[in-house]
Amino acid sequence: MIDQSISQPISDEVALRIALAAKALSPVSVGDLIEALQNSFEGDVTEDALSKLTVTQLKRSLDDIYTAEEEQERAPEEIDKKGVVDSDVASLKDAVRILWGEETEESDNSLKIQPYQAGDIPSSLRIAVASNTAEQLDGHFGSCHRYLIYQLSVDEMRLVDVRSTLEADLSDDKNASRIDLIRDCSLLYIVSIGGPAAAKVIQANIYPMKEAKGGDIREILAKLQQAIATSPPPWLAKLLGVGVDKRVKNYNAVG
Repeated sequence: MIDQSISQPISDEVALRIALAAKALSPVSVGDLIEALQNSFEGDVTEDALSKLTVTQLKRSLDDIYTAEEEQERAPEEIDKKGVVDSDVASLKDAVRILWGEETEESDNSLKIQPYQAGDIPSSLRIAVASNTAEQLDGHFGSCHRYLIYQLSVDEMRLVDVRSTLEADLSDDKNASRIDLIRDCSLLYIVSIGGPAAAKVIQANIYPMKEAKGGDIREILAKLQQAIATSPPPWLAKLLGVGVDKRVKNYNAVG
């Protein structure tokens, strides 16, 4: 079990490294990787601690949490993880380099986050984007590593925040926790989302926008800006505060 007595919260940078490392070690989960790291360091998981991690140390810690006793409690598909850890040394090396910070080009710090205060961009929308890589729309609602948060109007697009999903994935209700992360947003762009999750997103007054092919989010949002400038659909006009008498009827959505 993860040690709940850890006093120091995991930083956004460390959270991103862990999420990317877990992806390199798939099917090892984020939760299992955190547990292994906490066992390795006997306490807080920090950038300094990660910089001293070795491949052998990570392998030993992951092996320790997949004991025979725990395997009996896990679903059959979970038990195969130990074999992956035992055999895939290359993945372990990649994961350690990511945890060191050597392969985190997608780090939040590399993204140009711009300051924003309420009212800075009149008639704007706040938009969440499910993302794993740079400013790309390439995430599933329930498994993306983070949400990119944009403030967007017809003539301005500003990346104002990057929110890690690490804490949400450790909660009892992952979908609810993920919704809480983006509750201040009006739109959510994802490459995919399950039906029950989509219903919960809509109940939170967030409009899901599915773009199965994904892509450069700024290019995708530029299409939305064009729609806002020309003929926004009724639901979008309502979000923008356009009066009923001025909303376009029979609008064909972009894309």
